[in-house]
Amino acid sequence: MNFQDYPITISLIVFNVVFTLIGFSNPVLVDKSIMWPYRVVRENQYMRFITSGFLHADYMHLIFNMFTLFFFGRNLEQYFSIYGLGGNLAFLALYFLGLIVSDIPSYLKHKDDYNYRSLGASGAVSAVVFATILFSPWSSIYIYGALKISATVYAVLYIFYCVYMGKKGGDNINHDAHLWGSVFGLAFTLILIGVLQPDLFDLIIEELKNPSLFGTG
Repeated sequence: MNFQDYPITISLIVFNVVFTLIGFSNPVLVDKSIMWPYRVVRENQYMRFITSGFLHADYMHLIFNMFTLFFFGRNLEQYFSIYGLGGNLAFLALYFLGLIVSDIPSYLKHKDDYNYRSLGASGAVSAVVFATILFSPWSSIYIYGALKISATVYAVLYIFYCVYMGKKGGDNINHDAHLWGSVFGLAFTLILIGVLQPDLFDLIIEELKNPSLFGTG
């Protein structure tokens, strides 16, 4: 793996890992960074929309999100460059806007709830996942290095898991952000294609015509 091939994806993973690991032993940092709608609306702490996205609840939460970001982000980073869709700037815009937009519904819902807090890169990662599958819906992913499934199947399982955990609750992870991040990722990329490279829609349609449960490569 060459850092120069996926500089944005690797950099985002490094920042997530470092910030999260620091947060594990620094409750003051977490308190200042976690998404806390009650304080955002009353103290104008809007940076929490960003900082909360670089914190994770535990190692499993961190690994799950970073695994997903690595396998999808490196592909999307190349797609945005190869297809003339804004390159790294567009990738960063999708990621950070994904963080913000995916948190807005929970922010509005819980802005008067003092006890509600949430964290995680889930919204941005979901945006990356669903933007990527537009270009290569049937590419292969290996879960635990052994179980081979297509990117689209993984994305569907990812969302089902998030919806289930969102209903379960109790872990400070904003699982609802997965859904809104996914919607944003699709919308952002479709608009980007429509404005910059509308001919790509033909390629996307052709890709969707050949579904594969386990992936094609």
